[in-house]
Amino acid sequence: MRDDEIGPALLDWYDRYARVLPWRVGPDERRAGVRPDPYRVWLSEIMLQQTTVAAVRDYFRRFTERWPDVRALAAAEDGEVMAEWAGLGYYARARNLLKCARAVVADHGGRFPDGREGLLALPGVGPYTAAAIAAIAHGEPATVVDGNVERVVARLFAVETELPAAKPELTALAARLTPAGRPGDHAQAMMDLGATICTPRNPACGLCPLRPTCKAVRQGIAVDLPRKAPKKVKPVRHGIAYVGRRADGAVLLERRPERGLLGGMLGWPGTAWAVEPPAHTPPADADWQSVPGDVRHTFTHFHLILSVMTAELPATPLPGSGIFLPRGDFRPSDLPTLMRKVYDVAAATFPDD
Repeated sequence: MRDDEIGPALLDWYDRYARVLPWRVGPDERRAGVRPDPYRVWLSEIMLQQTTVAAVRDYFRRFTERWPDVRALAAAEDGEVMAEWAGLGYYARARNLLKCARAVVADHGGRFPDGREGLLALPGVGPYTAAAIAAIAHGEPATVVDGNVERVVARLFAVETELPAAKPELTALAARLTPAGRPGDHAQAMMDLGATICTPRNPACGLCPLRPTCKAVRQGIAVDLPRKAPKKVKPVRHGIAYVGRRADGAVLLERRPERGLLGGMLGWPGTAWAVEPPAHTPPADADWQSVPGDVRHTFTHFHLILSVMTAELPATPLPGSGIFLPRGDFRPSDLPTLMRKVYDVAAATFPDD
């Protein structure tokens, strides 16, 4: 099978086996004249960054039910969007989501730019996302390369250079396969092939439409590719989280700074996160008690261990220490995952309400 035969074979497979996804216009719909909505393509691609399809499905449905187009999202309150995003992680994406929506409305009349270059100028839109929107929504023959595509290409061409150093080579090879016709379907077919057939472990090579041309299969090294450089050991940081409640059940929360981890999200007051366990610096004078068990959470670059302390706080507001959220307005599900873990540990010590 030559390079120019790979595309048709892949599209034929995609036409029969494409995944049904809430943000996707499938092959049958495309043949019927339905065109992808750039807003839905953009939203799904932002959500899918470093997150699985399974995790994103329900978030995408809720977002599009609540904010069905870019104008609706641009007009949304920041706190409402951040709360709806809670649990998806990488919260800078949610902040950039709002910035991008507002830029599309303010600078482009509510329409996403057609070309890849115009898309790249939008906040939070990098080369991969711009290529995906351009190809899927606008039919531009842009080369879309995510982790699934890297794996498919590394195996097709038996690329043994380790990632991340192999990325330029894999992108160039993927570009050789990108067709002028149906580039969006081709991109989604490559993603589907990597997600369902050319999987990291135990690839189903016998079911692969590209098996006849796969050099890694011929060499018996498919399962070993792509090769990856050894991961660096992540450092460990420590901190203390303070869960304070008034007698009426209101909880003390603070909004984290816009810049940095969990930026703009509501959370529990706490110490800085440092290599050495920090000193006890509570947000208010109270009878703070340590809660059994630590909270453990992993970020991209480090592991975090939080001690949890609880206390009943005075009824009067505490200047500069956050805000009291009434019991009826507090929903743990609105907190980011780390802060929900803290609440789960603390709640086990609360008296029955």
